[in-house]
Amino acid sequence: MGMTMTQKILAAHCGAAELKVGNFIEADLDLVLGNDITAPVAIKSYEALKAQKVFDKNKIALVPDHFAPNKDIEAAQQCKTMRLFARENEITNYFEIGEMGIEHALLPEKGLVVAGDVVIGADSHTCTYGALGAFSTGIGSTDMGVGMATGKCWFRVPSAIKINMTGQLNQWVSGKDVILHLIGQIGVDGARYKSLEFTGEGLESLTMDDRFTMANMAIEAGAKNGIFEVDAKTIAYIAQHSKRTPKVYAADADAVYDEEITIDLSALKPTVAFPHLPENTKTFGEFGEIKVDQVVVGSCTNGRFDDLKITAEILKGHKVHQDIRMIIIPATQKIYMDAMKAGFIETFIEAGAVVSTPTCGPCLGGYMGILAEGERAVATTNRNFVGRMGHKTSEVYLASPAVAAMTAIKGYIASPEAE
Repeated sequence: MGMTMTQKILAAHCGAAELKVGNFIEADLDLVLGNDITAPVAIKSYEALKAQKVFDKNKIALVPDHFAPNKDIEAAQQCKTMRLFARENEITNYFEIGEMGIEHALLPEKGLVVAGDVVIGADSHTCTYGALGAFSTGIGSTDMGVGMATGKCWFRVPSAIKINMTGQLNQWVSGKDVILHLIGQIGVDGARYKSLEFTGEGLESLTMDDRFTMANMAIEAGAKNGIFEVDAKTIAYIAQHSKRTPKVYAADADAVYDEEITIDLSALKPTVAFPHLPENTKTFGEFGEIKVDQVVVGSCTNGRFDDLKITAEILKGHKVHQDIRMIIIPATQKIYMDAMKAGFIETFIEAGAVVSTPTCGPCLGGYMGILAEGERAVATTNRNFVGRMGHKTSEVYLASPAVAAMTAIKGYIASPEAE
């Protein structure tokens, strides 16, 4: 019986000729990731093992990005713990202020993940790297600690859902709309502990930034991981960013899937996820005028160059509505620099937005954009749970950068399609 992309990668990393759904395995790791919230806990687990040294100083990445630059004393202590551990263990890939970025945008940019890798991270959105044809998934801090010591992690081999994409995206429709559409269709538990495997001729219509966004939000459908079929765009991206050689695994023709879902990209419209679940999706025409107080463009989901480009195209020559606070956060220092060279930062500031150094801050209600009682925000982030970005009575509407930018101009949730 054939294997899926995920099954093949896991088999190669545990020395098995074949894996079946439900098998328990221990796999070798190509990268272990932690941030300033999860890594300090993992470090305690690592120290409890009495390990003499990390398994490979080049295969661990530590990125303080959630509350960095430090928002308070506690955050400063968390980052200090990471910093000292990185120095003591000579961790090669430690990225802090000056060279930092939001972890899931930074690691692909630095070339630390390539096709065929197995990556774990003590952050649920580690599934982002599936855009590169890697098996990547979020784990707990204890597993991260063990991974740093041993270079191994246990997994139950997931079953899979095949997402076959056809057609081409229309203008102002992006990967964010595709994944919100899918989550709206199958629900936040529709792919629980399954692999979402994206394939089809519609891949050609998706940029790498689109794919990163979609793989990033696989967890919002409950998936163990999301993974894209490797094509010429993937290989070109890897060649541009990494010196490592990718290993491409294609699903067998007779691979077994729990179900197959076809998405006609040409039929999709700008989509918004209403409070308080990512599955609560609506398209324009299904709701009336909804005024908001804040717009955030950024996060590990939509803080990449293409996202800023679309935002700048819509904002140019316009002003942010007087009732709106607009916060824009490039996901890495390089993206910030590239956006500056392209003139985007000037456009943002002239429009009345503020631009922040890379941080996850507002996405999880940390800082740089907390919502007060009863306030509403449109955000290009990934979760809109109760109290996610601030007060428990506040509301978060998830949308693409295009919708976010138009909303910032209008003062209410708006689509550039209507212009």
